[in-house]
Amino acid sequence: MIVNVIGAGLAGTEAAYQLAKRGFEVHLYEMKPHKFSPAHTSSSMAEIVCSNSFKSKEQTTASGTLKEELKLLGSLNLDIAYKVAVPAGSALAVDRDRFSTTITTIIENTPNIKIFHEEVKKIDRDMPTIIATGPLTSDALSKDILKLLGEKNLFFYDASAPIVTAESINYEKTFKADRYGKGESDYVNCPLSKEEYYKFVEELISGERIELKNFEKKEIFQGCIPIEVMASGGKDSLRFGPLRPVGLFDENGKRPYAVVQLRKENTKSDLYNLVGFQTNLTFTEQNRIFKLIPALENAEFIKFGVMHRNTYLNSPKHLNPDFSLKSRPNIYFAGQISGVEGYVESIASGLVAAISLANKLTGKKNMEFSNKTIIGSLCNYISTENVDFQPMNANFGILEPLEDLPRDKKLRKQMYFDRAVKEMKRIKENMR
Repeated sequence: MIVNVIGAGLAGTEAAYQLAKRGFEVHLYEMKPHKFSPAHTSSSMAEIVCSNSFKSKEQTTASGTLKEELKLLGSLNLDIAYKVAVPAGSALAVDRDRFSTTITTIIENTPNIKIFHEEVKKIDRDMPTIIATGPLTSDALSKDILKLLGEKNLFFYDASAPIVTAESINYEKTFKADRYGKGESDYVNCPLSKEEYYKFVEELISGERIELKNFEKKEIFQGCIPIEVMASGGKDSLRFGPLRPVGLFDENGKRPYAVVQLRKENTKSDLYNLVGFQTNLTFTEQNRIFKLIPALENAEFIKFGVMHRNTYLNSPKHLNPDFSLKSRPNIYFAGQISGVEGYVESIASGLVAAISLANKLTGKKNMEFSNKTIIGSLCNYISTENVDFQPMNANFGILEPLEDLPRDKKLRKQMYFDRAVKEMKRIKENMR
């Protein structure tokens, strides 16, 4: 049986390999080297275009937990990443050229995979297909995806605010209220004094920023302004923008000099995003500068603010937990276009889509990943109703809470890891 895989990035190569290993004939379509996206320069598959870091290997991190889950499931890309790793402390960093060329060689020499170097402009609706074309999907294919979904446009993700865990907020330095008393006090407000505000603005302006690629600059800055750029417009500009105190009063009826508002990120109310904090600061600077906000002095950031071009689906509306389309279950999406963010997360989505499609085509029971695992939580996140849906990376905040939550943070994270590994071993055993 033939299965189409469109796109030979991290998700696409993982999916193609997993399907071929299970005996399917895979037609892998990759438009390089005949056509390149604005971000790609190499003709190799699984090209790493940004940082060469696959994030932490530590068991007490969500990224480390996800890696362990993928090891148990036999991920090709993760295996090669470890084999071509370069020294990077507790992080898994790769020699990007060796990584891409090694993956390319394996895919080219894997029985059952036939490679077509051509741009796919129209999806065959009747063929079992995995679409893994990434955040820079070509215009022609994007238009056909819109027809497939019955949408007028794909989400164009150009900026998102940082997200913190609810438990890491210092509530003694906050108050709950909605502007002008409208609403049910859904916002957590973090007040700043005059001195705290101007110190914060000063650090924002001087903070180190990520350099955007040329093709991103015009598109992104037409749509929104990073908070550090806004701050550069005048020392009080933020007080008339996202940090405006107008209509907000604390429990003593006093209006603060400036206010950072936190808004619930999910229905469990265990994650909050910093309203209006789209930013181009480096992750290190975000971690330093945003902790100058008194209520966030010990904040745990499970996602930092980003600004880059990224086409993705309104996944909760269109995708099932196994990454298949609700309207056409024979068609799957994987990688960043599906609503996951990050290298390892993209690999995981490709693996899940491939295993799920293989099981469907062979009549086997669909494999269900529980929310005790990072993979299962990502599957749940991209398929659960969310009005303000944004792509998500691995984090402990989306996991099912522990029954007995220890106060020690390191112990808690180790318990999440241990539980996830135990659960993934159980799932793997049931796959046989």
